[in-house]
Amino acid sequence: MVRRRGRRPLPRQRGRGLRDGAPVGRRVPRRRTLAPGTPGIRPEPANEPPPPGTLPRVKPKLPAALFLSAVLTAALSTPAAAGALELAPGVTVATTVTGEGTGHNTWTVTTQVPGGSSPDPDAPPAALGTREHAEALVTALRGKGFAARAEQVDWPAFADTPRGALGWRVRVGSFTDRAQAAATASALSANGFTGSVEWTGQDGPAAGGPQRVRVAVVDPKRFTGRVAASHGESVAGRRTTSALAAAAGALVGTNGGFFVIDPRDGIPGEPAGAGVYQGVLQSEATTGRPALLLGERPSIGVPRTAITVGGHPVNGVNRKPGVIRNCGEPGDVPTDRPLHDTTCTHPDELVLFTPQLGAPTPAGDGVEAVLDAHDVVTAVRPTGGDVPAAGHTVQGIGAAAAWLTAHARPGTRLRVDTRIFADGRPVHPAGVVNGGPWLVRDGRVSVNAAADGIVHPGDPSFVYGWGVKRNPRTMVGLDRRGRLLIVTADGRQPGYAEGLSLVEGAELLKRLGAVEAINLDGGGSTAMAIGGKLVSSPSDATGERPVGDAVLVLPRR
Repeated sequence: MVRRRGRRPLPRQRGRGLRDGAPVGRRVPRRRTLAPGTPGIRPEPANEPPPPGTLPRVKPKLPAALFLSAVLTAALSTPAAAGALELAPGVTVATTVTGEGTGHNTWTVTTQVPGGSSPDPDAPPAALGTREHAEALVTALRGKGFAARAEQVDWPAFADTPRGALGWRVRVGSFTDRAQAAATASALSANGFTGSVEWTGQDGPAAGGPQRVRVAVVDPKRFTGRVAASHGESVAGRRTTSALAAAAGALVGTNGGFFVIDPRDGIPGEPAGAGVYQGVLQSEATTGRPALLLGERPSIGVPRTAITVGGHPVNGVNRKPGVIRNCGEPGDVPTDRPLHDTTCTHPDELVLFTPQLGAPTPAGDGVEAVLDAHDVVTAVRPTGGDVPAAGHTVQGIGAAAAWLTAHARPGTRLRVDTRIFADGRPVHPAGVVNGGPWLVRDGRVSVNAAADGIVHPGDPSFVYGWGVKRNPRTMVGLDRRGRLLIVTADGRQPGYAEGLSLVEGAELLKRLGAVEAINLDGGGSTAMAIGGKLVSSPSDATGERPVGDAVLVLPRR
């Protein structure tokens, strides 16, 4: 039984249970092993919620995160009795579906304040402004006959942000049908306003609505396999989570860290933060941002990478020189602090390329040196070309290009040295998957949205859309027993799955027993595969999104 401090015990949940179609109390074999490729769970079609009544739902009488965690904790504690799946000794997966229908939520049209555009499909619209702007906009809209209203949006309980008003949004109408809201948005456009159709169930924790959450628990004391990070055949390029999982024969796979989508932001598929695969550093860390470190015992920490070539500091690995997704390095413009989903620039950089890039190096300004397996310079060339199978290349721009030209002479040795530190100590992880922000630290909910770069100075709309509103989420945590918790929440599907805010996600991980937890890439990237088959419902209209890397639970070979 789960207890809350100072409150009555949670009521025992009755009715239907955790695995789709399996009532609570129905026994399943204690060790139900699913070999890779075995269709153990039927995938749910993306963006095609089943007809009402075809899936079990439990109506929560508690806050969403608390209710979800109570049900999931019960399942993971007694998988045979609660309908959870034990895919292998030490690997258990539980699924819960909560909520009924749409509740009190409606469609509405949120007007947009002036703002830029982004190639990121998950980029939130510019929806928040000042109170003065909101009041003026309401007056203007009402003057045109629209039933407009201004709504205050408050800061959530982040660890490093103020309290009170984050900003004000202006909305028009409340509709039971999306088509009605779309017609209103068109009418706004005809009158010179800009608006986006939104579902109020995704406003945040108070909105209610259905949730679909899946939790995979890996106990390293019992599991004889391993948890690995995988980018597939190459660092460059993108692949779906289910494809990565199927290719590796994974028991469970989820999407991993943040990555580059648009070529203007770098090499599509490259991690936007730390990336280690099969023990080799393939992408440098973003200063101050946390990551999942994989090896004999998974851990969560803040990695720092130190790379040199011939004693000269290297700024990056497997990325375009001068283009830094998510920023965070000294000299970056416009900021040397982490700034999520922002591409910074730097005029003077040295970047290392590995054979695992799997594509020609970027062509552009600067110079490139080719090194063999012994770090001996074999050629100096213009940028753009193949990386030798048993060596590296190094590109320099600006002052770094001048240094490289002076020191990279054929026949000379430029020793390549890469080191990884976590929380100040040298580490040698088999895998690293970037993430952020922190969700749980030392057993407490602690979302460091500002330090992690989720709060954009002067732009309240970004943190509002990315962290305050509900979205699909992928999260990882560690409990006191050292077990790895891998959690996905579907979202952005009204009446089917609303998603979680950052604070809701943190509260869920804490209630599941996590003492440390971080957020991974989410939104349209969120996906979970079992036996190589997609079991989650991605939010992109095109279906499962190709991603940069994945977290894979692999059986012993």
